[in-house]
Amino acid sequence: MVGGATGPLGTHAAMTTQETTPYPVRLSVEYPDRPLNRISTLFRLLWIIPIAIVLALVSGSTLAVNGTTAIVAGGGLLFLAPLLMILFRQKYPRWWFDWNRELYRFSTRVAVYLAVMDDRYPSTDEAQSVRLDIDYPDVPRDLNRFLPLVKWILVIPHIIVLVFIGIAAVFAVIFAWFAILFTGRYPRGLFDFVEGFLRWGTRVTGYAFLLATDRYPPFSLRP
Repeated sequence: MVGGATGPLGTHAAMTTQETTPYPVRLSVEYPDRPLNRISTLFRLLWIIPIAIVLALVSGSTLAVNGTTAIVAGGGLLFLAPLLMILFRQKYPRWWFDWNRELYRFSTRVAVYLAVMDDRYPSTDEAQSVRLDIDYPDVPRDLNRFLPLVKWILVIPHIIVLVFIGIAAVFAVIFAWFAILFTGRYPRGLFDFVEGFLRWGTRVTGYAFLLATDRYPPFSLRP
């Protein structure tokens, strides 16, 4: 009787703890409660080109010359290597994890700049207005060694929803672009919506592709 009573209570307590514990992948963008640079906003698609090239080089790219493909830069988010290590060794080398986290932070700063949410040029290493935290997992305790094989399938519902939210986010950014040109301010409601879209996508990426957690991402724009 005692054992039967404590089982459900223990399960309920574990579920409650998980619900109240912050998700292991967290993103927030500081709202610019100040006039934004209108010139920078007007020419944002031109201004972003240099840092976009840097991001492409760091993320990995190839160059074709006379039919020959040459690697001009290496890098990119590590997925298959961590997957194999988790599957066969139940390990996630810390420097692999740190590389993925820092590269994703950099790419998020570029995305935030493109979305005119900040007028400071994206830094390659400083946080600026973007706070992206990803908890380093204790693999034997926190991660199921076989789950990485199917996570990309499990997030298909998220991806479908995010496609439609992403379309709405594009229109929100366009409207905010005009608002900044005329008023110097990013409408707070639009800012929160675009931030929520980025947050949702970051959680899905952290779960399915960075393999940082086994907690299924919530269907939510909120923190």
